[in-house]
Amino acid sequence: MTSMSATKARSIDTDAETEQYNEALQLLTEGSVHKHFDPYLDIDWESAEYAVPPGDRRWILPAKTDPLGGHPWYQALPEDQQIAIGMWRQANVAKVGLQFENILIRGMMQYVFSLPNGSAEARYCTHESIEECNHTLMFQEMVNRVDPDAPGMNRPMRMVSPILPLFATILPELFFVGVLAGEEPIDHIQKSILRSGEEIHPIMEGVMAIHVAEEARHISFAHQLLRRRVPKMSKIGRFFLSLAFPITMRILCDVIVIPPKKFWQKFDIPKQVKDDLFWGTEASQHALQDYFGDVRMLATDTGMMNRAAKLMWKVCGIDGKASRFRSEPDRSSSQFAA
Repeated sequence: MTSMSATKARSIDTDAETEQYNEALQLLTEGSVHKHFDPYLDIDWESAEYAVPPGDRRWILPAKTDPLGGHPWYQALPEDQQIAIGMWRQANVAKVGLQFENILIRGMMQYVFSLPNGSAEARYCTHESIEECNHTLMFQEMVNRVDPDAPGMNRPMRMVSPILPLFATILPELFFVGVLAGEEPIDHIQKSILRSGEEIHPIMEGVMAIHVAEEARHISFAHQLLRRRVPKMSKIGRFFLSLAFPITMRILCDVIVIPPKKFWQKFDIPKQVKDDLFWGTEASQHALQDYFGDVRMLATDTGMMNRAAKLMWKVCGIDGKASRFRSEPDRSSSQFAA
């Protein structure tokens, strides 16, 4: 094949890939237009069903899907204390979620700012940002009603949060890895709770059902964007991203999943309990690894699971088998309960 023919073939391939990518974005955009939710239309916050009376046992943390809920220390507490801890914990998870989505929205708008007119990415990213704004309203409403004392993220993360959206322009691939680092653990945990069949308060159930439905689009977009952009990076750029990938996943997972210092102090929770939960037992380590099956699949498919990267995934404690398909359920025993 002559050099001219090779150049023409690559151009055709690139055009076909671009068309396929834009078609995928169009489907996501249509989903945002026709299948979106409004937290003040789709949740009847003032109904008796959504009331938050004191002493409601539905706030006791589920043993199967919450690490603290399955711990003997928590299960030995008086019921009123289990309820108080459960309400604070669930409110704080929601607060962390809205703070993360606040960072995502700012970064997404930063990314869109320089996109050209007519960009399918710009159109979809704007739709996603609108949905994330609705999620922040929804999460904040839940926090206000369940436990307004919940602070959300730890102090170091709150301090660096103004800087993080800038990565959407400087290093967009790393920014969207960070997006997945925030979205994948929350999505995995919420799906596990909804699938478990355990009784939870309607506020939690309604908020999680809406969030899971729309996050499916958001996660799909981040996966597709990285599948498109990463192969076009330089070899050295892709190598460094492959190392940053698991580090980012682990750091942001801990920020999202592990409650802040205030939680442990407020309820006088022993240090040994914290060590057991995050991530000092075999069950908790398995749960941590299980959060990231989908992104290990993404890293493998985009050429970022080289030898050094595999070692980094292991050092970070989040190595394991890659998913065969998105949202593949874990069929091994990963329950926290004894």
